[in-house]
Amino acid sequence: MLAAMEQLDVIVVGAGISGIDAGYHLQTSCSGMTYAILEARDAIGGTWDLFRYPGIRSDSDMLTLGFPFRPWASDKLIADGPAILEYVRETAAHYGIDQKIRFGHKVVAAHWSSERARWRIDVEGKGSLECRFLFMCSGYYDYDRGYTPELAGAERFRGRIVHPQQWTPDIDYAGKRVVVIGSGATAVTLVPELAKQAAHVTMLQRSPTYIVSVPAIDPLAKYMPRGAARWKNVLFGMGFYQFCRRFPRQAKRWILEQVAKQLPDGYDLSHFTPSYNPWDQRLCLVPDADLFKSVREGKASVVTDHIETFTERGIQLRSGAELPADLVVTATGLRLKFLAGMKVDIDGAPIDPPSLLVYKGMMLSGVPNLAFAVGYTNASWTLKCDLTSRYVCRLLNHMKAKGLTTCTAMRDPSVEELPLIDFSSGYVTRALHQLPRQGATVPWRLYQNYALDLATLRHGRIDDRAMQFS
Repeated sequence: MLAAMEQLDVIVVGAGISGIDAGYHLQTSCSGMTYAILEARDAIGGTWDLFRYPGIRSDSDMLTLGFPFRPWASDKLIADGPAILEYVRETAAHYGIDQKIRFGHKVVAAHWSSERARWRIDVEGKGSLECRFLFMCSGYYDYDRGYTPELAGAERFRGRIVHPQQWTPDIDYAGKRVVVIGSGATAVTLVPELAKQAAHVTMLQRSPTYIVSVPAIDPLAKYMPRGAARWKNVLFGMGFYQFCRRFPRQAKRWILEQVAKQLPDGYDLSHFTPSYNPWDQRLCLVPDADLFKSVREGKASVVTDHIETFTERGIQLRSGAELPADLVVTATGLRLKFLAGMKVDIDGAPIDPPSLLVYKGMMLSGVPNLAFAVGYTNASWTLKCDLTSRYVCRLLNHMKAKGLTTCTAMRDPSVEELPLIDFSSGYVTRALHQLPRQGATVPWRLYQNYALDLATLRHGRIDDRAMQFS
């Protein structure tokens, strides 16, 4: 049991990449402040400990996904999940952050008292503790279950159906006919890996995704200092994103030209030609064209169609064709869960996230002393989370220096509201009604631009007009 109403300066929720990053900055930049990391599960790593499906890997280069204070050392920049998990754990141990983690501590509620200027944090089955500042580093995925649409006739299928989030070691796919439903990052990771042992793998998609091949080992990075190589990748990523948004027709043509080079002559490129423009949804990266190689060698195929129903032997498609299958993997997406699904109230009044605006991509209007770390949708997760941790430390130090106890971002009623995430991906559109919104102008607007955020969060004013202190 927790000590009765234990008092801490900062509580961090989540021991994944963003939680470890937060721990590092709190103990190096906020001298004398006490903190603890509460982790619902029994291990460090967050996403990289949760997902165990074959071939799991990063969908960003590790120079930017890695911690800036402990750069990724390997030449392999699109890394596999176990290597990333080991890196996160080693980093936590190297800086003693692992000693601050309390495992099996699932936060279920947070109650703010204006009178005491403190949060009371309720931990499932372990009582409560208090803190001056609450820093949510739990990501935005629902760790309990992924998203699976209704699959007509699934009960008739004699094989096994599994979502990648629930992958277990006993799943046998060697020599089996496998159908992977989906076309996102998880699907394009699974297909070439499963194809190494399966009889054949079919990627069944309702609509295509833009897929770009990148070298698994950066040919330039190994000859550059890590800091310089990191900035090279940051700037290249920003430049490519801007190119895609400003010149979508040219970007689409270039991407498809690269895809065509990796496939057999005359291959139907409609399977890799989305109806939307590049970066309307997140692009998928494949290292050394491994997905295209599997298709080229006949070990995998891509089918664009809709599911009519499952049969005993496989999947009946709307076109009339039937896909035989022994194993079906539903790489159909994730569920979003804001603030880890915990209940939050201010002086007894529950907050309503959809009615709130997000301040600087990390705080909520009208909610005191609470920040959350969420990564970029168009770049590496860690880039944004590290900036958020640095800003939170600046904010805490400012309050300490001025003798302040409370900071609250107060919205301007005249600010136009926009969706929080400007993405058409299914996992986003399904959850937008549950999420807070952003404004049309700073500091209520998140530009998804590391350079702009670097200037604002590292060097911008703490005491701007929107932030109220007491």
